[in-house]
Amino acid sequence: MLDDLDRRILRHMQSDPEQSIPDLAERLGLTPSRLSRRLEKLREGGILLGSRAMIDWRALGYTVEVSLRVTLDKTNPRAFDEFIAQARDIPEVLEIQTFLGQVDVRLSVIARDMGHYQQIYRSAILTLPHIADIEALMHVARIKSNESLPL
Repeated sequence: MLDDLDRRILRHMQSDPEQSIPDLAERLGLTPSRLSRRLEKLREGGILLGSRAMIDWRALGYTVEVSLRVTLDKTNPRAFDEFIAQARDIPEVLEIQTFLGQVDVRLSVIARDMGHYQQIYRSAILTLPHIADIEALMHVARIKSNESLPL
């Protein structure tokens, strides 16, 4: 389990992920070597998964985001596996989520504009296997998107 120091480390890393180990250690009142050992322990425990670049896809010209709620034909026992394997190969699919209930899968798809989305939808999405039903939800605004945890 996390102790108070682990939580403080993670809070600081969430608030400023680009800070250096020496700067973070100074803010926390630790030596860099002690902080490094703690970080390694958090990585080994599977809590700290690493760092990544956050890229604003809108700044790269993608202006359309659509959520597709997909119901699969579950008469085929491999429907989920085959659908997901092929959906992963579509570069514009940013996220794939599976659910229990009427909707089986949600795809988050980005496109440069509506014409580009229509092309992706027709040539890639509709060719995915085992689709029984599909519903498109056009994103209008993202009200909250926060990956920081309340530590």
